[in-house]
Amino acid sequence: MEKLLIINGHPDKKSFCFALAESYKKGADSSGAECKLVHLIDLQFNPILTYGYRVVSELEPDLLQMQQDIQEATHLVMVYPNWWGTYPALLKGFIERVFLPNFAFKYLEKSPLPAKLLKGKTARLIVTMDTPKWYYWLINRSPGHNSMKIGILEFSGFKPVKISSFAGIRNSNDAKRKKWLEEVEELGKELK
Repeated sequence: MEKLLIINGHPDKKSFCFALAESYKKGADSSGAECKLVHLIDLQFNPILTYGYRVVSELEPDLLQMQQDIQEATHLVMVYPNWWGTYPALLKGFIERVFLPNFAFKYLEKSPLPAKLLKGKTARLIVTMDTPKWYYWLINRSPGHNSMKIGILEFSGFKPVKISSFAGIRNSNDAKRKKWLEEVEELGKELK
């Protein structure tokens, strides 16, 4: 049985990302998958990796639970807005505190590349933004997508990592948002 973990990285509970995360979960639940939805704003943790990797920071209970949930999941879904080309500070802080050496990757003595410790898992990014998709890709070179997909998830072993971008959020109307919610619910049904 597929085991899905949905992480909503938007800090505002009234955001469209919350609705997208709920739609994905609704679809996944209807497929019979085991599915857990976590809103990062509900977790209690310090998002600052205070000492970098020089000193190991003790993980709060919520972060220990999230590490367990990530290890047990077969498919990870991350829902978040694109802010300043990447993702909110809350999500960045979560990644820095959770995707640690010896959890997400392991340094190897005789290799410049670390071992990927989260292999065998797939992922989907659901990203909202105001920037047009073509502009984000052509002019900005998709920094947030590249960072999350290549620099974090694939670096840790997730493959494939697929991306669904929803652009023009600020000026979207109810009909457009309803269509996007239905599209995301369908992704959940298909466990993609």
